[in-house]
Amino acid sequence: MKNLMSQTLALAPDWVVASFPIVRIVLVCIIALCGILMIISTLMQSNANDEGSTALTGGAQESYYAQNKGQTRNAKLAKVTVACISIMAVCMILFFVSLIIYQG
Repeated sequence: MKNLMSQTLALAPDWVVASFPIVRIVLVCIIALCGILMIISTLMQSNANDEGSTALTGGAQESYYAQNKGQTRNAKLAKVTVACISIMAVCMILFFVSLIIYQG
């Protein structure tokens, strides 16, 4: 397996092989920034635990606010959190693949 990877790298241009350390640094920076942004967006979300109160009052009222929950601040922060998690996952996979391919 190691021999196959070294043969593959021998076929790659020199600039590709030389750019692996730079790509790893960029990926680590993106992962760190997404992690910080994810923490901040998670902490800014309000506690939306309204299930207990609706069970006590006898049901939820349908309102204009309830119909447009996608445009609220919490919905936007939740979308930012999911986007950060997705970007982090892709960057982590790319980082570890670059480690497997080129360990120099």
